[in-house]
Formats: sequence, C-alpha cells, structure tokens
Amino acid sequence: MEDKRFAVLIDSDNISAKYILAILDEMTKYGIITYKRIYGDWTSNQASKWREELLANSITPIQQFCNTAGKNATDSALIIDAMDILYTGRVDGFCLVSSDGDFTKLASRLRESGMEVIGMGENKTPKSFKAACTVFTNLEILLEQDEDKAKENISQETIKGAMVEIITENENNGRKTGLGSLGNSLLKKYSDFDVRNYGYSSLSKFLEEMSDTFKLHKKDNVALVSLKNDSVKREELEDYIRDCVWQSKGEGVDLAAMGQKVHKKYPDFKVKEYGYSTFQKFVSQISGVVIKTENETVKRLMEAPRESAGPGKRNQ
Repeated sequence: MEDKRFAVLIDSDNISAKYILAILDEMTKYGIITYKRIYGDWTSNQASKWREELLANSITPIQQFCNTAGKNATDSALIIDAMDILYTGRVDGFCLVSSDGDFTKLASRLRESGMEVIGMGENKTPKSFKAACTVFTNLEILLEQDEDKAKENISQETIKGAMVEIITENENNGRKTGLGSLGNSLLKKYSDFDVRNYGYSSLSKFLEEMSDTFKLHKKDNVALVSLKNDSVKREELEDYIRDCVWQSKGEGVDLAAMGQKVHKKYPDFKVKEYGYSTFQKFVSQISGVVIKTENETVKRLMEAPRESAGPGKRNQ
C-alpha cells in the first residue's frame, strides 16, 4: 500500500515557529508531505523567527500583505490555496496548522470531498475547529514529546525507542511491520539515519544486537519485526492498573500514585518501550478506565462509565 500524500498548510499568524519540528515529525505517522506551505506577512518583524526555519525545513513561504487593519488576509490565502490543491487531485489529505477557529468551514469542506484532515493547534483552539478535523493534535503535547527526544540527541537509544513506537503503532492498528517498512519509517523521522553510523552493515544486524527487545523472523520470504514478549507483559500491566482502579471502590487512584505502584511492582517498567512518551499517555489507552482532571496538578484514574468502558474484562 502506498503512503498517503498530505499538504501541510501553516498559519504563521497563529502558530509559533518553535513547533515546526514537532509538526513535521508527527506527520510522518500519516504519510508523505508533498506540499509544505506557510502563510504570513514576511515583511513584518513578527515573522522573523519563522524566516529562520523556512530554509532549514524546506517550507515554501506564501507572502500575504496585511492591506486592511483588522482583516486577516492570511486566512483567505490559505483557504484559496487549499481549494486549489484539492482540485488538483494530487493529495489524499491536508494538515491545517492553526489555532484559529476561522478554518472550521475549510476543514469541513475538505472532509466533504473525501479528504483526511489533520488539525494541529494550541490548546486554546476553538472546539468547532477541533471537531471539524478527522484528527486534532495539541501542539503543546507534541512539543513536550519533541523536547524529550532532543535531550537524548539522535543516539542509538533514541533510534531504538523510535522503532518500538513504530512497531507498537502498527500492532495497535492490526498491521505487521516489515523490515523494509521499518527502515523507511525511520528515514521519515530522521532523514539522515544510516545504520552504518552505528557500526552495522544492515538494519537486520542492528536489530540482532537488540534481541532483548526485538524479534526478527521471516514469513513468505518477507522479513518481519515484532516486539519480543511485549504483548503478554503489556496485558498484565493493563490488568494490574484496572484492578487497582476497581478496588478503589469508586474513589479512583491518583495518577502519580498509580505510576509509583506500577514501578514498585514492575521495577523494569519503562513507558517508552511501549511507544508512549509519558505514563499518562500509556494509561489513557487502557479500556475500562478514564483520567479525570481535578485541577492543574491532580489527575485521577477512574472506572469508565459502563457504556464507554470498552472491551475491558470488567464488562465481559
């Protein structure tokens, strides 16, 4: 199956340049970026930080002068370009990057035309725009993940974590991971990735050195990669967390305290080995429990309502 093609259109008036690497990295999960355009008045001082990122990330700037005070000409230019690209028939979807609710109608119109619409914006983005997108991603969360990766640099451990994330995502979507597909996905994330930089002649040799995490096997002359013994341990972890929540008799369990319980019971537990950047993200995908935010610092794991509890063992 060919990768889907996406047009990434960025509203520089409402999005900070600090998010660019996180945006482009996130889009590797969806397919290939065929258009990278950013809209704004590049003569203004406000756009100076974005100008530094354009060449480094091969983004095409679209100049739009602000001819009338109080009118957002950038929005109009982006919308017109989006419709022009739609009619070329050369893309399978769009990534609209803005915290502006004015793009709600555009997102709806693109979806009516069969397009997949990935929305990205800050937490302040109006709910109407979020709901109009096929998927909406909070940029503050992406930046947090990106900063974690940057601290590690592109080390062998970082590449290992990326492979775990790729394989886990495929397994969650019912797909197997081919050796060639894994290599291509790594190149999407890190364009300068070369296994020879780590002293190995091939990706398969690289994987053999990490046999404690990955399993390489052949099926119908196709080399496949999977996580070693991960599925059983993950199921055990999820069952343990569900049991702790249900035993609280409706009071729930503090999220931080739950993390401590898990690390105490499973000292070798590392959330990144399961493809997640934080314990909260790992827990949020467990059926039968939900995260309830009490205030800015306190979050509790609660038993999910019966109608939305999912296929967890509580409802079997």
